Amino acid sequence: MNPAAKPQSTKLNLSSFHPTHGLLHGHQPMFTTLITGLLSFLLLLLLYLHHSNKSGSKMKRPPGPSGLPIIGNLHQLGSLPHRSLAHLAKIYGPFMHLQLGRVSTLVVSSPKMAELAMRTHDHALCSRPIRAATNHLTYNSTDVAFAPYGPYWRHVRKICILELLSSKRVQSFRNVRKEEVGRLVDSIFVSSKAKAPVNLRDVFHFLTNNVVCRVALGKSYWEDEPELKEILNSSRPLTSGFFVGDFFPSLEWVKYLTGFQRRLEKNLRQRDSFLERVIAEHLLPTHKKEKKDLVDVLLELQKEGTPDFTLSRDNIKSVVMDMFAAGTATTATVLEWGMSELIKNRSAMKKAQDEVRGIAKSNNKSMIEEKELQQLHYLKVVVKEILRLHPPAPLLIPHESIEDCDIEGYFVPSKTTVLVNVWAIGRHPDSWVDPEEFRPERFIGSNIDYKGQDFALIPFGAGRRGCPGISFAMAILELALANLLLCFDWAMPDGMNNEDLDMTEGSGLSALKKTPLLLVATRQALDSNSNGDW
Repeated sequence: MNPAAKPQSTKLNLSSFHPTHGLLHGHQPMFTTLITGLLSFLLLLLLYLHHSNKSGSKMKRPPGPSGLPIIGNLHQLGSLPHRSLAHLAKIYGPFMHLQLGRVSTLVVSSPKMAELAMRTHDHALCSRPIRAATNHLTYNSTDVAFAPYGPYWRHVRKICILELLSSKRVQSFRNVRKEEVGRLVDSIFVSSKAKAPVNLRDVFHFLTNNVVCRVALGKSYWEDEPELKEILNSSRPLTSGFFVGDFFPSLEWVKYLTGFQRRLEKNLRQRDSFLERVIAEHLLPTHKKEKKDLVDVLLELQKEGTPDFTLSRDNIKSVVMDMFAAGTATTATVLEWGMSELIKNRSAMKKAQDEVRGIAKSNNKSMIEEKELQQLHYLKVVVKEILRLHPPAPLLIPHESIEDCDIEGYFVPSKTTVLVNVWAIGRHPDSWVDPEEFRPERFIGSNIDYKGQDFALIPFGAGRRGCPGISFAMAILELALANLLLCFDWAMPDGMNNEDLDMTEGSGLSALKKTPLLLVATRQALDSNSNGDW
């Protein structure tokens, strides 16, 4: 460079600038690409906004709390999800959106929204999300409760309703219930003679499992098969616990590191071995029974078959185990909460006992039988109040949408999980006066029922996915409760006051009472006008 040369000016010549040129002619293509991309983005944004305005409510999502990065609202579920979600619903409304990890979730918390979800839009929201534990333990979701909506589920549900859970079939097993409730009373009588507290959780599980065993399997395996107890006890934490892969599908592999998959496989091997043995016994030539159980019925249907539907061996096992999942722990839990509420509300206890004992005396009976249950009007409102405050599954089994739909102006895309908080619905202030109070009298003169038609009280769900076993469960529940009130007076152990009873719920999805209910039973004295021995 010539040192004597005059240095060039570094001042920008604005007169030479053109938006399509850039600052230097060599960067023209880059700048042009940038401008084109920006204009394209603005055009797409305008088109999106235009489409959103045009479609109106179809793209409007329900309100809900803001979530954290990655986990969304998972941290807000807490140890008692039904209570946490009820609290959030008071802030964000009865139709609330949560992002649980990667799972878009709607929470329904009022009778009105429950009716829209489970009646008006029932078909759109009638499937089930696939979850790792239930899918594995139900032979790829081939049971009734967790099977996705479709032809298979319709066939199997029809079989269960017609062959096992119809009114005629439920009535045909009344002697089984009578015998098992009689055994329940006898076992409590033994404890009452020693003035020892009775663990009602244990006796209720013994009752419900014996009934289901005899109805589904033909005999009471519960007493003689410790393996069955282990299968059911180990499966509950697997199906009701938290698994990260259910909320983050890309982390499904974690189950192999944590031992979750190993526990699932062990439980499935145990139940498969047990059920194979049960089925083999039913297939023996010597197996002839006057009254068919569920396994008998399913094996006959498998043998007959139809061109469009055939039950496999695994299908039979899955449906049989559904009976235990749906008909044992849930009924036992309601009975335990029921006796807990009655021991804390002595006036309700006395009214129920007076009614039951009056009917027994007028019929000259030592035990209430099923044909007398219809005369127990106060007992029936007590049961409704128990179910209102303590539904057996506070969030039901999750639903999943199978198509896009519009509910009350909110857009619900397909594959959305829907939780119905029946615990919150049973306490909704628009439907119930003093909703936290145990007050059976609120149902006197009321036509509200629990069978899925009155959406203020849906402890068993409603619509297509409503529980088909309501009659089966209620027959056990009412008969057991009536005879416990008839045969015994009840008190807290060790001189404790009724107010000392712990009514705390245990953590998890089932709302089990945190501590087992221990009460002292005193045998009711024999009435001179009765021909019984109570």
